[in-house]
Order: sequence, then C-alpha cells, then structure tokens
Amino acid sequence: MRDFALELEERKQAGLYRTRRHVTGPQRPSLIADGKPLLSFCSNDYLGLANHPANIEVLRNALPETGLGGAASHLICGHHDAHHRLELRLAKFTGRSSALFFSTGYMANMGVISALAGRGDTIFSDRLHHASIIDGCILSRARVRRYAHGDAAALEAMLAETSGHKLVVTDGVFSMDGDVAPLAELARVCRAHDALLVVDDAHGIGVLGPEGRGSVAELGLSEEDVPVLIGTLGKAVGTSGAFVAGPPMLMDYLVQKARTYIYTTAMPPAIAMATISSLDLIERDQGRRDHVMGLVSRFRSEASAMGYELMSSRTPIQPIMIGDNYGALALSRALEKRGLLVSAIRPPTVPVGEARLRVTFSAAHSQEDLDCLLGGLSECRNLLQKTDVAI
Repeated sequence: MRDFALELEERKQAGLYRTRRHVTGPQRPSLIADGKPLLSFCSNDYLGLANHPANIEVLRNALPETGLGGAASHLICGHHDAHHRLELRLAKFTGRSSALFFSTGYMANMGVISALAGRGDTIFSDRLHHASIIDGCILSRARVRRYAHGDAAALEAMLAETSGHKLVVTDGVFSMDGDVAPLAELARVCRAHDALLVVDDAHGIGVLGPEGRGSVAELGLSEEDVPVLIGTLGKAVGTSGAFVAGPPMLMDYLVQKARTYIYTTAMPPAIAMATISSLDLIERDQGRRDHVMGLVSRFRSEASAMGYELMSSRTPIQPIMIGDNYGALALSRALEKRGLLVSAIRPPTVPVGEARLRVTFSAAHSQEDLDCLLGGLSECRNLLQKTDVAI
C-alpha cells in the first residue's frame, strides 16, 4: 500500500501543502476566516454580486415556489421551469442560439470536452489550461496535443498536419495569469482548418465585453466563430453553476452525450432564479466594471513602482510573480499578519518555478481597501530590503 503519510510530509517539505480556511458569514472583502477578521483579495467575486441584496431577495422569494433541492437529474424529473428560463436568459446574454445549465464549471468542461471528442479524434489544448480542461481532455480518450501558451501560429501548424475530427479548447481569460487568449486568431485558424473551437470564458463573463458579456463578445465573435462557449456562474455572476451555449444541435448532442450533465442531480431551481436576477444587474450596471478596472489600473501602477513583478493582465486577476514556493508562502503569511488575505499559488496549479500571489479585485472593494493592500505590500517590501532575507 502507498505511504500516504509520507507523501503528505513530502508536500509539506516542498512548500506544496494546502489547508482549508473556515469562513463565517457572507462572501465579501471583509471576512472572518479561522476566527480572524481579514481583508480578502483572493475571491473570484469580481463584481461583488455574491452578497448582493437584490439577488438574495430573489432567492428567498423563489424558495416557496421552487422548493430547495433539484431532486433528480435533468433527464429524469429535475429540469425545472426555472432552469429552462435561465437557459433562455443565458442564450440571450451571450448572443447564442441556446444554452445548457450545468452544476459546476468543472463538470461543464469535463462533460463538454469528453462529449465532443473521443477515440481517434485530436484535441488541441493551451499549455496553461485550468485543471478542468486538462481532465476533460483526459476523460475524452482523444489524442491531446498541447500548443505554446497563446500561440495561434503554433496551433495552426499543428492543425495543418492533423487529419480527422479536431477540437480546439482554450480559456478566454487564463485564471492564474489573468491574460486574455488571442480569440480572433484562434477562431480564424479553426475555420481555416475545420476545427471546432471551444472557449471557456469562466473569468471573462461579467467582466469583459459590452454589458459584461465576456471576452468573446468583446471581440464581436459570433456563434459561427466560436461555436461552443462555456462560462461559470459562481465567479462574476455571484451565484453557482455553469453553462455552455451554442447552436441547438450541439446543445441537444450534449444532452445525449455529456455524462456530467446526464448523471448529476439538477441544481436547486431557486439558484437559477437568483442567477437571472444577477445577469440583469450585470447588464445594466457598467459602474461596477468601471470601478473594478479603476482599482486594477491603480494597483498596477503603484505595486510596479514598489518593485513588484506583475504579470501582463488587464483583468481583475493580478498575479505578483515570486518564483519560489517558500517565498510566495512567506509573502502571503506576512500580508496575513497585517490583516490581508492573498493566496499563494504554487505548482501544480502553476508551472514549477512560477509560484505567485494571485491578487484579485472586486467591485465590492473600496479605494480604502486598496490603500490597505498597497500599504501592506509596501511594509513587506521594506521589511525584505531591511533584513535582506526572505519575507
């Protein structure tokens, strides 16, 4: 039998051991985590909607009408009218013909990718993809070819030398780097080489594009350009679940073939009602996007001036590159001592040697909150310079 205790100890020695925090109260910048008040800069609640009173009120009012649990899978008796209404709303929001509501983003990626490609097919995947995309590729049993991050020319060369059914999958916004994929170029090469393009816009929906419709909409790419669009609802939308949107024929195909859709209990229908409310808020409240992008701009200017190495990102995801696992953990802990919660991200989530702090911003953050973060970073930098040792 494997020595599990030894493996755990090895992870601790390598600076890769992970622990869970116990959060009490609603998700918002000011948290109580493990009994301590902390100002969080590590949430994906980019628009501050996870605790929005209007969405909470819709959820509360929906419960007597819908009940609590989904009770069964969508193909048994779990597909509630609320789910159907959300799917229609998501199709309209994304500018697609139809949409399908999944329980989680991980399940959406695994189900969609493994349904749309299989043995004898080839999947082309960016080297910096999220684990859910990687696992979807593995589950499909298709041949997987990885192309250099964001390199449409490298992808085109691979497509040109490959026959048979080809599936190209990419993040819209990369979750650990915060950069945006070259979607227009990817769409072009996929059309030229008869490949089906799948874009997971988990971190773009709500934040980028006109009325927050995402990175695909920001470039004006149509359903013909990007036939399969995936998004999550637990990040900028502030609720829970995920979706895939595209042509009705493909959505019908997924209903027949996507195992993570077929064999899972439907999400609570009241969550679907709250999600519709949240999409309404996203469409009409440009001020939230303007505010969070203003925080991003100021952070990049002032943190760079302190000497921190920021990655090339124009989104609310603003990684500070550290490199060493222990250095990233040390900086995270130093900030936590100052009341700031910023997660250290280490391999295998990111490549070896690219450990970082993943700073994320929300429309719920104030300028005063940003003052606190910048002050903490300044103190930690000064401490590093004075002691000439790791923070």
